[in-house]
Amino acid sequence: MTNRLELSGTIAKHPKRSQSPAGVPHCHFVLEHRSSQAEAGLPRQVYCYINVVVSGKGQQILTQDLAVGSNIKAGGFISWQTGRNGIGKLVLHADHIEKI
Repeated sequence: MTNRLELSGTIAKHPKRSQSPAGVPHCHFVLEHRSSQAEAGLPRQVYCYINVVVSGKGQQILTQDLAVGSNIKAGGFISWQTGRNGIGKLVLHADHIEKI
């Protein structure tokens, strides 16, 4: 099965760094996307706000220069994540980040 998402946008929340109990580094941030897309032959304004996580020692170099307002393209897989409060959200687990 295929699970791959690529999305461009602006970083909307400061990247937060953490480390799992197993020592795996993580960087969490929120990506905001706005664009105009064609649907049924008509233009449609599109907006989404998605949580992004980048995990692993080798991947942290991708996030070292990120800040609020940075324009990026991020690619990876998406997964459902339930927080401590029981509320679920869709998260992009990025393995590719490119500044644009």
